[in-house]
Amino acid sequence: MAITKYLGTETEFGISVVGRPDFNPVLASSLVVNAYAAEGRHGTRWDYEEENPLRDARGFTQPGAAETAPEEDVGLANSILTNGARFYVDHAHPEYSSPECSNPRDAVIWDKAGERILEVAAARAARSLPVGDPDSPSRVVITKNNTDGKGAAYGMHENYIVDRALPFGELTRQLIPYFVSRQVLVGSGRIGNEYGLSDVPYQISQRADFFEVEVGLETTLKRPIINTRDEPHADPERYRRLHVIVGDANMIEVCTYLKLGATALVLAMAEDRALPPPPTLAEPVRAIHAVSHDVSCTRTVTLEDGRELRAVDLQWHYLEHARKYAEEGRAPEWADDVLATWERLLTAIEDDPLSLDGVVDWVTKYQVLRRYVERDGLDWESSKLKLIDVQYHDVRQDKGLYNRLAAAGRVEQIVTEEEIAHAVHNPPSDTRAYFRGRCLEKYREQVAAAGWDALIFDVGAETLQRVPMMEPGRGGADMTAELIDRSDTAEELLAALRR
Repeated sequence: MAITKYLGTETEFGISVVGRPDFNPVLASSLVVNAYAAEGRHGTRWDYEEENPLRDARGFTQPGAAETAPEEDVGLANSILTNGARFYVDHAHPEYSSPECSNPRDAVIWDKAGERILEVAAARAARSLPVGDPDSPSRVVITKNNTDGKGAAYGMHENYIVDRALPFGELTRQLIPYFVSRQVLVGSGRIGNEYGLSDVPYQISQRADFFEVEVGLETTLKRPIINTRDEPHADPERYRRLHVIVGDANMIEVCTYLKLGATALVLAMAEDRALPPPPTLAEPVRAIHAVSHDVSCTRTVTLEDGRELRAVDLQWHYLEHARKYAEEGRAPEWADDVLATWERLLTAIEDDPLSLDGVVDWVTKYQVLRRYVERDGLDWESSKLKLIDVQYHDVRQDKGLYNRLAAAGRVEQIVTEEEIAHAVHNPPSDTRAYFRGRCLEKYREQVAAAGWDALIFDVGAETLQRVPMMEPGRGGADMTAELIDRSDTAEELLAALRR
């Protein structure tokens, strides 16, 4: 049977300093991460021992690739939080990597917690900015989007634990048509395109135009639809981590929920050999661009066998097999709701995509922008419209356009603000993130470093004490809560673990 799909998100947030357009984005990102870690005492050094970004899932380590130096080697901020997440500077962006979750709804909660953390961190960082015009103080603005509209892109990545016994080639075959087509359901939308096309004033996905190859290791150049990085952050004999870089950062919870839930189901079906050979695209890269450029969702893409199918047809293929998979009792317990959401959105896209205003990001933002175009006579190239595009993704709850729509009850929500507030400081209770987060909270002074698959304690012994956490599903509250509660010190905890 398919293994449990532990999953999570990594989001590189856009950053700008209003009033200081010359301010270095790397420095600004470091200010944001450090401000949160210092004032709230949330930070602990990251453990790089098991990381190798050049290991390729196709069975080799990439030769001659430019290895990126660990953040601590170049002085960039990097910490891990009491909710089990990682908060650090990646390139020129603050990045929040959510803790491991056991189901897509929890993943939505801890993904949203990242937005609240960035909102607080930016406000704290603004106090550290050089004093400028007292009548117009500088401030840090954080956006959960994927492009600055000037040719630069930054990522939102998904992570899924996958059985290593499943050949990576089979994963690739099944996932390429799925990823090319799912954007009609979960794209975030953007003004313009990267090709100067006058007939594409607005498109479905923020990321699609930046993909150039089908399969590869890179994440910033020659971006592939299927990323081959092989860092399992778990037992490498049993698991691989599928590192998905082809999705958009979503503001609407339904999109994040469906994106993660449907993908986890496709992976489970692939492991259980419950999928037939997929409809193979003739030119996947051209297809991902074409699908994104068509807001009517009616354009077809060409298959290797010469047939022409729409993105919705490809999605129906996967959904129909997922429904059969669930009817056979092979799907996870959370699958029924994901399937209902998948079918509801797919039916609406086929009937009238614009009916998903308030449910899907790309449609919701398109409708907002279109109203400005019609009311104010704006051109789609206008700077005001581009500013509104970015403002949709502003994480501030009182300023961000999405957040204002949510506060007015104009977008569909599936989790509560109370759940999100809890997740800002607390880890999921049913994965190893619980052990990580609780230890950071209780024994912070004795945690020398932390990573996804280990905690390293300094208890004054001759050597540091490493506690491996190679199983994502081990270390939850049911296994470790009582142990942590009765261990007043890290020494007592380690002694109990040895017993």
